[in-house]
Amino acid sequence: MARNKPLAKKLRLCNRLKSNSPLPVWVVARTMRRLRWRPRLRHWRRVKLKNV
Repeated sequence: MARNKPLAKKLRLCNRLKSNSPLPVWVVARTMRRLRWRPRLRHWRRVKLKNV
């Protein structure tokens, strides 16, 4: 990937990076461990981003 990225692409990558964080501990505790992980958690090597 290029070093110099357009601002719009950089913002989209930043949003994907923030949405890839695990669930907070209080959410797991409040749902009594029914939700243990984010359903769309993405690994950087296994699943690549499309239309970024």
